[in-house]
Amino acid sequence: MSFFGLDCTRKKEGEVERKIRANDREYNLSFKYATNSIKTSKYNPFTFLPLNLFEQFQRIANAYFLFLLILQVHPFFSLFHNRLISEKWMNVQVGDIIKLENNQFVTADLLLLSSSEPLNLVYIETVCCEPPNNRLDRFTGTLTFDSQKYSLDNERVLLRGCTLRNTDWCFGLVLFAGPETKLMQNCGKSTFKRTSIDRLMNVLVLFIFGLLALMCIILAVGNGIWENHAGSKFKAFLPREENTVFSAFLTFWSYIIILNTVVPISLYVSMEVIRLGNSYYINWDRTMYHAGSDTPAEARTTTLNEELGQIKYIFSDKTGTLTQNIMTFNKCSINGKSFGQDQSHIHKSPLQRSNMDFSFNRLADPKFLFYDHSLVEGVKLELPDVHAFFRLLALCHTVMAEEKREGDLVYQAQSPDEGALVTAARNFGFVFRSRSPETVTIEEMGIQRTYELLAILDFNNVRKRMSVIVRNPEGKLSLYCKGADTIIYERLHPSCSEVMKVTTEHLNEFAGEGLRTLVLAYKDLDEEYFSEWKQRHHESSVALEDREEKLEKLYEEIEKDMMLIGATAVEDKLQDGVTQTLEQLAKAEIKIWVLTGDKQETAENIGYSCNLLREEMNEVFVVAANSPEEVRQELRDARLKMCPDTEQDKFLIPEIILGNTPKVVQDENVNGEYGLVINGHSLAFALESNMELEFLRTACICKTVICCRVTPLQKAQVVELVKKYKKAVTLAIGDGANDVSMIKAAHIGVGISGQEGMQAVLSSDFSFAQFRFLQRLLLVHGRWSYLRMCKFLRYFFYKNFTFTFVHFWYAFFCGFSAQTVYDEGYITLYNLVYTALPVLGMSLFDQDVNAGWSLEYPQLYVPGQLSQYFSKRAFMMCALHSWYSSLVLFFVPYAATYDTARDNGKDGTDYQSFALITETCLTVTVCVQLGLDLSYWTVVNHLFVWGSLGMFFILTFTMYTDGLYRLRPSSFAFIGTARNCLNQPNVWLTVALTAILCVLPVVVYRFLSSQISPTINEKVRYKVCQMKEPAPRPRRTRLTRRSTRRSGYAFSHAHGYGDLMTSGRFLRRNALTCSTGLIPTGRSPGFKPTGRSAGYSPVGREQNPKQKVEPTSLQMFRAVKDSFF
Repeated sequence: MSFFGLDCTRKKEGEVERKIRANDREYNLSFKYATNSIKTSKYNPFTFLPLNLFEQFQRIANAYFLFLLILQVHPFFSLFHNRLISEKWMNVQVGDIIKLENNQFVTADLLLLSSSEPLNLVYIETVCCEPPNNRLDRFTGTLTFDSQKYSLDNERVLLRGCTLRNTDWCFGLVLFAGPETKLMQNCGKSTFKRTSIDRLMNVLVLFIFGLLALMCIILAVGNGIWENHAGSKFKAFLPREENTVFSAFLTFWSYIIILNTVVPISLYVSMEVIRLGNSYYINWDRTMYHAGSDTPAEARTTTLNEELGQIKYIFSDKTGTLTQNIMTFNKCSINGKSFGQDQSHIHKSPLQRSNMDFSFNRLADPKFLFYDHSLVEGVKLELPDVHAFFRLLALCHTVMAEEKREGDLVYQAQSPDEGALVTAARNFGFVFRSRSPETVTIEEMGIQRTYELLAILDFNNVRKRMSVIVRNPEGKLSLYCKGADTIIYERLHPSCSEVMKVTTEHLNEFAGEGLRTLVLAYKDLDEEYFSEWKQRHHESSVALEDREEKLEKLYEEIEKDMMLIGATAVEDKLQDGVTQTLEQLAKAEIKIWVLTGDKQETAENIGYSCNLLREEMNEVFVVAANSPEEVRQELRDARLKMCPDTEQDKFLIPEIILGNTPKVVQDENVNGEYGLVINGHSLAFALESNMELEFLRTACICKTVICCRVTPLQKAQVVELVKKYKKAVTLAIGDGANDVSMIKAAHIGVGISGQEGMQAVLSSDFSFAQFRFLQRLLLVHGRWSYLRMCKFLRYFFYKNFTFTFVHFWYAFFCGFSAQTVYDEGYITLYNLVYTALPVLGMSLFDQDVNAGWSLEYPQLYVPGQLSQYFSKRAFMMCALHSWYSSLVLFFVPYAATYDTARDNGKDGTDYQSFALITETCLTVTVCVQLGLDLSYWTVVNHLFVWGSLGMFFILTFTMYTDGLYRLRPSSFAFIGTARNCLNQPNVWLTVALTAILCVLPVVVYRFLSSQISPTINEKVRYKVCQMKEPAPRPRRTRLTRRSTRRSGYAFSHAHGYGDLMTSGRFLRRNALTCSTGLIPTGRSPGFKPTGRSAGYSPVGREQNPKQKVEPTSLQMFRAVKDSFF
């Protein structure tokens, strides 16, 4: 770790190969490999002070406050020795051999060793492997055992962060520890996050410093001129500095101190109080509490609240974030007949639905739900097609079964799709019980049968299918296959044409409901042919050249002339309210990018299920090329199709910030809506420096972007790319360890506490239990926080600039002597007492519309994205208003009291009376201005505003009494001024006239703008007032998707898992069910890019016709929003 705790991925320079000697700490320590200690905290006792100061002084104003402080105090202005011992994670070293037990987290990156007898471990000598890196899908190394060398690959490595499943214990050799593990290499480093308002404030503070210096220079020059021309006349009253230059120099620094209230320290204190209060609102929000998991929403930082109101891009994980990662078997088609729940069941509650009776099956899963009773009747009647259907589902898979006690089956599936299908077969009487490398045991209608497993023809992204070849107990050979309809149909026997037509219609119906489909087929094999094919298969599997191509030809040869059995329809359950949330966010002009490690088909299916991708889009582009040139061409073709007239170099605009001129990719308008799907292989090329702008430009034109098969590091790179070239605020949301890097990279990181642990939550800025809470976090809390902060800043700058500029005008009437226009007590109490609580009340309780209307009209969120509430322009308008108000506040009281007398005939134009009148006018004016700015008056606001005014008069009369004057004459010199001055009618007339003149331009401007060009807020508030109804309750409507698109292949598991099943490397023969395995908590990294297989229909029909479909609520919103507003 670096001294400042910022670099969590320390790298050893020059390390090209890692040598590890098993169980030899002395040898391994000589290489100074990293320990397993990981530090994720920001500070430690030694770095807290320097790091905290570094963070605080990133605010330029804090350096200014330190300078003022100095100026004002100045007088001028594992295993050891073959024994198992318990050890903490942090003490594990590279080369240690450690034992893991079932359901334990993997402590470091381990080489999996033999798990049969621990005594065998002492014979392992040396491991040589690659140096630490962030590649999750690759590992190379060699192991020396008994003077022989064996190759090591990624299949033999357990990564830190995974969980050991379905295995009693295993031993592993530590390869990489601590910050050198692949998980930590992908995590990225923690950075200090600041809001866009904080960054803008730094720019504005620099401008204010310049303005302050300019005013002080003008007043210093004025002092020098005045001393030369009129100073000699006042020698009797004031000692005169003969050196006018030195006098001007002292005057300059005196006015620096007097006018420092343009940026008071109370500004930043108040900002932190406001942020803290708005953070508590998030924590206290009961509507964001998830009762099922007893998880409330939590603001884990108090410095980023207003940034939630400016989000333009959301980067979301898929599994566990958008989806529940739970699949349900909903419908099926068997030999041309469709089974499954009626549409009438959709709108019924679970209590109103009639679930099927599976009491005939003692091994049925009680949680399984299905509502078509005719299917179970077909099973009971022993219809051959129905039995063949579920027999295929029970045999053709790579699921592991665990049976800890009789009848209590637990399935461990690499993908939830397979788990759903095997569970469906289990409930309909075909129960998968156990497997070994050579056999699969199932229970068919209560009778246990063991099939000989002869071959697994595994899935990959090109094949889009998997097959098993088995021999039943009677000796019959069969091939069972399941896969994408477009792939299976090409390999069916011609006699299946009629059934295929009907099945295709069923598939279109299933796809229209957003279900994920598979087609099932089988083929009986000849014993002699299979023996010959098996021999050729063995020869190809050990070939040194073109092994994959030879095996693929053999698979193609045997997987033909199959007989169609039917199709399945599985629902990948979205989390509650995901679709509605995404629609609301889209209405708020927020762009959604899905970054997932799942395969392309799975990601596309979810995109269509939650309406991110829609059938009525003009086009969905799929980038799945294998070379940089092809990726560039596909991106360029897509962009030119969306924007044919775009010019190559006209999309970059300079953005000057504090002297830097970064390039910003401007938004490009396009007619229509488009989507983009890009796989991880192509994304790796697209993120290269010479192509990143092409990718970003194309992606930003699209309404939705889905990046699939991406690594954690690529997720962070995509976020960083948007941050670098787009002037927009980003938010990343995820639930697993593989989302940590993008959560850290985004402006706002949101963690979902789900099934994949707490890593994402611990790295996040905000957290909750369900994705649907995101719309309330942004559209309600985020918008309110941003609106309140902007109102606070505009008002705070107004009241302080006005307060300070009066000093400037007074300097021309006091000989530039650095005399203050106000009483010293008033100067002290102005920001602390008289104006502190009203502005805090506004900043904590104000709301233009309530939460219900904020959700009803998500377009209210758009001004925040455009920084319309507070910007450089808004600041300049505020400064001009303050300049005008200060002129009124000085010259109106000056003119009103010039050469006047009180009721008793005494002179009323003394300095103290003028100071008090000006103070009263200023206090009343800023309170009136705050009343105009407030949109929502509460009891607290009334108390704060009227209480502050009352406190002003109470303290004024108290401080100007005779008693305090006698105690401290120098501090309370305005004796009797309040009672002598404020009893004059002309004084109150002056106060009223001044307040009216100060706020009059604001009232006129707001009235005219609301009539000529009303803002979205004014339109909505007007409509809400016209309706005179309470806020609407959140709507939980069910959206029905009409689509002709269906999944090419529903499974999300990776290539190579079938080889794992038949190898026996992770199978325990002596267990009850012969089922062991390791299931990582993350997604499989295996990947081969493929193109999209849309538009093909084996029955001569267009698979994806552009039918007339029902408009979604988002489309209807877009159709009416202009006419409404």
